[in-house]
Amino acid sequence: MSEINKLFSSDLHAINLGMESFKDDMIKQDISAIQVKWSPPARGDKKLISLLNKLIDNEEIDKANDKVYEILMSSKMTLVGVEQAIDVIPNMDEDTILHAGPPITFENMPGPMKGAVIGALIFERKAKDADEAVALATSGKIKFSPCHDHQTVGAMSGVLSAHMIVHVVKNETFGNYAFSPIHEGSGYTVQRYGSYDEGVIARLDWLNQEYRPALNDALKLCGGIDSGSIIAQALHMSDECHNRNKAGSSLFYKSIVPYLLQTPYEKDIILRVSEFINSNEHYFLSVTMATSKAQLDAANGVKNSTIVTALARNGYEFGIKIAGLGKDYWFIGPAQMVDGLFFPGYSIADSNPDMGDSAISETAGLGGFSLGNAPAIVQFVGGTVADAISYVKSMYEITWKENKNYTIPFLNFRGTPCGVDIRKVVETGVLPIITTGIAHKERGKGQIGAGIANPPMECFTKALIEFGNHFE
Repeated sequence: MSEINKLFSSDLHAINLGMESFKDDMIKQDISAIQVKWSPPARGDKKLISLLNKLIDNEEIDKANDKVYEILMSSKMTLVGVEQAIDVIPNMDEDTILHAGPPITFENMPGPMKGAVIGALIFERKAKDADEAVALATSGKIKFSPCHDHQTVGAMSGVLSAHMIVHVVKNETFGNYAFSPIHEGSGYTVQRYGSYDEGVIARLDWLNQEYRPALNDALKLCGGIDSGSIIAQALHMSDECHNRNKAGSSLFYKSIVPYLLQTPYEKDIILRVSEFINSNEHYFLSVTMATSKAQLDAANGVKNSTIVTALARNGYEFGIKIAGLGKDYWFIGPAQMVDGLFFPGYSIADSNPDMGDSAISETAGLGGFSLGNAPAIVQFVGGTVADAISYVKSMYEITWKENKNYTIPFLNFRGTPCGVDIRKVVETGVLPIITTGIAHKERGKGQIGAGIANPPMECFTKALIEFGNHFE
């Protein structure tokens, strides 16, 4: 029998690339069939396809992206101190309040962010109560600006005022700095979720007055802590370094406490400082964020690069930045709802759209891009271990290379996906995956769940078009 006759006499196993109903009809006829998830490049948009044809497999862009990759891989980040924001953050002053995500007015801020602004103004003694704070916030005397525009990143609302304290991370290789507010702890009574009661303000005062000098002295004694190295170790201890930070926080605690004990502070102070760190399993998230920011900021301004250097959201809009267009360009779309699991008594009706600068972790190849390292977290964000591995594998489709410093043991120590490329996102339709907490839409009610979020495609199409206009 000829090979062609063998083919037609054998059982059919169909692969369907079109409408799924074709596959369903074949199954009804007892024909084995599988559906291939496929869509045309750029969702069939002719203008975008034409632009992609110009930009994909372009030698100049590829060289620029290789340069960004080498910057990211050669960066050495060190936590060198904790300081008041006004003393270290560029262009910070008494009347400036920083916030997460792209630019936003007070009127458009979601409930948690408005509450955090109120808390910041009370903490700064610019207002006695919420009414005075709102009146000041809407008076035009207060300047609101994105954390990202000041070398800073802030979790959830990200609201930061002049005398709040920040971790200071230095990129030793390139000399730039990045900053992130101290993680206050979990629960709903924290300023980043919009609480401003007496306990919240008292904690912010304590961080400034007692915690800051003690930890600073410990960091000076040890010469700083290699935060990139802690991240790399934590990934091998089942952290994904965004929603799960148990290992990173423990490693930091182990690194800093011996030096805290060498400071001249009274025993009670050292105990309070060390217990604050030890009792907060998410403490190191703030350090990871500043570390990632210092790493990625070093790549801003690399001409002709299509690599994303920021993914950020403010609960109203989502914004991204691109290395090749510099730090001052935002590309914005609507903030998305988080798909995840809710704590008992809550549902998506209670939730705020995606919020916070913590997606800088994903931008650096962590979080959703390293979810395969954290099988325990899938029960928290929803899904299975297989889903976690699948998420990571899908991120290789939209990134430039693999991270040599951050690896995934469950994938035979393959490097995490590194360098989100706007060309690949638009071409494939695959969006970055972000593991995140879900905030209640009302101020002060805190975290009500956790899950997976994506940026809107609009951010990437806008960035690609603008990049095309600038490309030489």
